[in-house]
Amino acid sequence: MIDRQLLDLDALDRALTDTANVTPVLQRALADADDTLSARFLDGEPAFKLVPLRAAVMDAVVTRAWAICLGDLADHACLAAVGGYGRGELHPGSDTDLMIIIPAPLPEALESRLSDLVTRLWDIGIEVGHSVRSVNDCVEQARRDITVATNLMEARPLAGDRSLFDAMDAATSPYRIWSGPDFFEAKWAEQQKRHERYDDTAYNLEPNLKESPGGLRDIHMIGWVAKRHFNAGALSDLVDLGFLSESEYEELIQGQHFLWDIRFALHRLAGRREDRLLFDYQADLARQFGYKDAEHTLAVEQFMQRYYRMIKRLSRLNEMLLQLYQETILYTELDEKPQLLNKRFQIKRGFIEITHRNVFQRYPFAMLELFLLMQQHPEIRGIRAATIRQLREHRHRINNAFRRDLRARSLFMEIFRQPAGITHALRRMHSHGILGRYIPAFATITGRMQYDLFHVYTVDTHTLMVVSNLRRLSVPEHRDEFPLLSEIHSRLPKPELLYLAALFHDIAKGRGGDHSELGAEDAYAFCLQHGLSRYDCRFVAWLVRKHLLMSMTAQRRDISDPGVINEFAGEVGDRKHLEYLYLLTVADIRATDAKLWNNWRKSLLQELYRRTAQALRRGLGQPIDEDELVAEAQHRARELLRHKGLHHMTVRSIWRHFTPDYFLRYSAAEVAWHTAAIHAAGDAAHAPLVLVEPDTQRGGIEVFIYTRDRDNIFALAVSALDQLSLDILDARIITTDNGYTLDSFLVHTPTGGDDPTATAVTIRETLRTHLADPKTLPEPATGATPRRLRHFNTMTQVDFSDDTRNNRTAMELIAGDQPGLLAQVGYTLARHGLRVQNAKIATLGERAEDVFFMTDDANAPLGSAIRQQLRSELLSAFDDDSDIMRRGDGV
Repeated sequence: MIDRQLLDLDALDRALTDTANVTPVLQRALADADDTLSARFLDGEPAFKLVPLRAAVMDAVVTRAWAICLGDLADHACLAAVGGYGRGELHPGSDTDLMIIIPAPLPEALESRLSDLVTRLWDIGIEVGHSVRSVNDCVEQARRDITVATNLMEARPLAGDRSLFDAMDAATSPYRIWSGPDFFEAKWAEQQKRHERYDDTAYNLEPNLKESPGGLRDIHMIGWVAKRHFNAGALSDLVDLGFLSESEYEELIQGQHFLWDIRFALHRLAGRREDRLLFDYQADLARQFGYKDAEHTLAVEQFMQRYYRMIKRLSRLNEMLLQLYQETILYTELDEKPQLLNKRFQIKRGFIEITHRNVFQRYPFAMLELFLLMQQHPEIRGIRAATIRQLREHRHRINNAFRRDLRARSLFMEIFRQPAGITHALRRMHSHGILGRYIPAFATITGRMQYDLFHVYTVDTHTLMVVSNLRRLSVPEHRDEFPLLSEIHSRLPKPELLYLAALFHDIAKGRGGDHSELGAEDAYAFCLQHGLSRYDCRFVAWLVRKHLLMSMTAQRRDISDPGVINEFAGEVGDRKHLEYLYLLTVADIRATDAKLWNNWRKSLLQELYRRTAQALRRGLGQPIDEDELVAEAQHRARELLRHKGLHHMTVRSIWRHFTPDYFLRYSAAEVAWHTAAIHAAGDAAHAPLVLVEPDTQRGGIEVFIYTRDRDNIFALAVSALDQLSLDILDARIITTDNGYTLDSFLVHTPTGGDDPTATAVTIRETLRTHLADPKTLPEPATGATPRRLRHFNTMTQVDFSDDTRNNRTAMELIAGDQPGLLAQVGYTLARHGLRVQNAKIATLGERAEDVFFMTDDANAPLGSAIRQQLRSELLSAFDDDSDIMRRGDGV
């Protein structure tokens, strides 16, 4: 029965009888009911009580529309609810899925009235998904499409000829089409494809709470198989059948109710069906569910962590139950003698299982031994469902006493020392809740997200991806992906130290303080407890403490400067520390966001590694000499130019005004390219020389400008590149001692796929146009901020430091990424007559972290007054009034 406060059916029927225009009456009844449901939800009534009520309201409205539109033909067809509506579940923005079962052939009069019905339902404001089928149509389409078969299985009659519904139900039963085993295999394959479509992880920034792994569809999947194979009307029937324990059933229902609450609130916020937890709604949902910002974590991060943890639990349960279904439905007739592994474990039908139900009670350490055996026997297809259930029931035994057990510690380290299967072992341990029990600090980062666009995975998922990236370097079949890194990995004396560092590198995130320092302390203590030498413990802790050092040096500092290389070499100390850190850095960046890793970052890190290795070979007491590097670069460039036919005196005449900085910052190939073009162009005083070439090695398009040095050149160039929607990855600016400037930019197109030749022509012509009148400095245009960026507010920071060795000032700018940011910076610097000599450009999700090396118009470092003025202007240009501050956690 429907609550009279929600929908008074008697009053509704009287109103329909009293008017010829029934549409507004039904429309108002539905709207009033929705308003009442929303008010009840805001007052704290859970969605699991409201969702069936909304379906019941919809039943009342739809059946009355059916009777009105079909009139005397209402009993000549059958109206049925399908999909979620068929299950009696209807959220505020959900489609109302209807199926109309018709006799064959369809009478013309009935066809016309059915068309009127659909139109009337849309006029009422109902989002209708409908199909019109005969019984034979239902059979044919169900045979071809498992989704149709599933919808029919959940159908329930609403009005009309019930015999048509019964005929359809009988014709599409498991005895006619889609037997239990066929149905299970088809739905399992469907789930696997769905998971792949969502990156096989629910841990992305804007997850789909319905379709992502662990979402509502995974719960539906369990119900569909139960209904088809066991004829179970509800999930609770599986408890009576022995396929679900009471605790597992409660876990499923709690998860469904939690997701329903979020979905109900999400539909209300969006005003429509929306199952993606977009940034547009996450903060509002967090507030609505009562979360508040804490000292080290935002309300939205707390809310999303609860969501991620819940879907992880549901995903584990889904996996176990489907495994149980598989064994019951597909393998029930197979009788195979088990293969004994030891007195605790055996293999049966390709799956590992315990030899008796008390194994984990009598031998708790076997909960780790299980995963080691799977590493050592790659032929094992998985874990038997009954063993998974026992594992779940006994994992509470992993306590302090368990962690002190020498057998457990030895088994854990053996897992890390195995030649293969480490990644799979850790993922299985995490999936079944063992890893977080064994390392409690890992449990605290499980499901932890960072509210930004840089970290696209939760910390636990990211961590295991780092380990996976490192292990992949040891696999011969993948050696061609990163030949240098694979070569380095092959000569590591103890690769397990690298994997331990990867496991602990982010383990302290969210605690407050420096996560690298706190994680290093955790790593040292863990390694010491697990029997590693004090040297190895210190080494792992050093890797954790310094895991951001190499990426920060490469991305924020001028690695063409020998002083920077010597300083970095002093930090790492020796070749071993450098190589381990190099591998960890690359694996870390690649596991942060697939889009973050590109040839540009690859070339930066590789160059830093190469230069540092050279410095270490020389010895820290013999730092790299700048004159030696310049001479080496010039010699190699001359050789290349000689092959191009340039006389050495011609080369000398071009180079005589070039400063040593030029030869330090450019490779020999780049110097030869520039020199040959300058020679071919002749006098560039009247027309700037602009070269544009794809740079596949560095992953972008190389833009080179050679012209007389005038004010505004940098500002005009970045303005032109911004106008073309190009991302600037790197900028190098050199001024010759005879008044010319050599400016180089590495750019790439965000969309990709453009014709390189056409792009090069466009860049060249646009730059020439902008540089034609350097006295004109157009104000930077502002574009619309992309949707995802609008929900993040990065506190703008402008900091200055002295680069005394190069007699210049470094300005570091951290700001929210936005269209025209670099153009605005260039415009501001140009207005003050400042000269940019070098720039390190980095966009990390929603954050821009750029460093500019510059001097004033007299080529001197910036004074305090101009620094203060710049800071004030840039803060004014990029800051907003938002109270959401971001914390810099690094990679």
